[in-house]
Amino acid sequence: MIQINAPASKSYLQRVLAISTLASGKTTVNNISWCNDSLAVKKIVEQLGAKITETENTITINNEKLQINNPYFNVGESGLALRMFSSILSLFNQEKTIYAQGSLLNRPIEEIINALQQSEIKISTQQGKTPLTLKGTLKAGNYIIDGSQSSQILTGLLITLPLLKKNSIIDAINLKSKPYIDLTIEIMKRFGVSIENNNYEKFIINGNQKYISTNINIEGDWSGAAYFLVYGAVKNKIEIKNLDYNSKQADKQIIDALKSAGALVTISKNSVIVEKNQLNSFNFDASNCPDLFPPLVCLASQCNGISTIKGTNRLIHKESNRAEVLKTEFNKIGLQISVNDNVMTITPAKLKAGTINSNNDHRIAMVAGLMNLFCKNGTINIENKEAINKSYPNYFNDILNNKL
Repeated sequence: MIQINAPASKSYLQRVLAISTLASGKTTVNNISWCNDSLAVKKIVEQLGAKITETENTITINNEKLQINNPYFNVGESGLALRMFSSILSLFNQEKTIYAQGSLLNRPIEEIINALQQSEIKISTQQGKTPLTLKGTLKAGNYIIDGSQSSQILTGLLITLPLLKKNSIIDAINLKSKPYIDLTIEIMKRFGVSIENNNYEKFIINGNQKYISTNINIEGDWSGAAYFLVYGAVKNKIEIKNLDYNSKQADKQIIDALKSAGALVTISKNSVIVEKNQLNSFNFDASNCPDLFPPLVCLASQCNGISTIKGTNRLIHKESNRAEVLKTEFNKIGLQISVNDNVMTITPAKLKAGTINSNNDHRIAMVAGLMNLFCKNGTINIENKEAINKSYPNYFNDILNNKL
């Protein structure tokens, strides 16, 4: 049986790094593995004055005095970092500018503008996109947040508002990716800060709270593990270690999809085993876990019958227009994909050799690598495969080292 350790969850690690910066004293963070998104947050944390010491896969974050010496911050391609730190940096009165790179340069940021303008923060952008310059400080009060495209700006406000002196209320409209809000609230609680969540529609936040430094382990990443779990269902029995099924990570829902398709799944305390079985078509709603679309498309390509995945509206502003890229690129290797009314339909096919352009989207590069393992008619080549560095730099090494 193949055994692979899941990398650290970048969603979890980025939140922990941000909150550690706001906690007094020294926080110890275990089970570290780095990707570009997490490294971007690490750099911002250090830029704010926190001292980070690293030994093997453990770091300590010592926050003595937060301050902005250099008002120019770069979040790289991390949409979460952009949205979290637009709120966190607004704790400081001085002017600050947030820069981005790569595909994030072209992603709209209206939800950030709309959220922070409710606090009378003055905002200037480059035609509605980054760089983003902020003037003024975040104020306690009532906020209305549109969560139809992303929950990340809500995450930023939830992390930041408890530190203000007065109480706040956030009304969330059409909130998606609810599990990521659960994840944010859970990590905040680990650092001693609590909020009230009323059915994901109203969040009541008491002010004058303080984050307390702690010792915390970073969970394994369900998003990255999903590709190998699909491999186990299609080809060979596999165990992915360092996965907690009690996690609040949205992408643990891959288990539900695998079971729906007929895969044999065994869940233990800290790992998941998936075995090959006859796979039949499935219908799955990925609205709250849109990052699962690529591995689910791969799973569907190997099932008997036509499968559907709901939630394509969540894919437009990813690192690429992910629905369109999945449809266009994988047609090159024989897979038929259509998108209508927020639903993707996948007709299984025998994959053929060809070249897939990742469009600098890490999850497209990863799923192309997975599909190559199932292609019996040659090799699927991947252009811009280095896009994986955004979330899982060792992905192809794990494939090669385990002889998948």
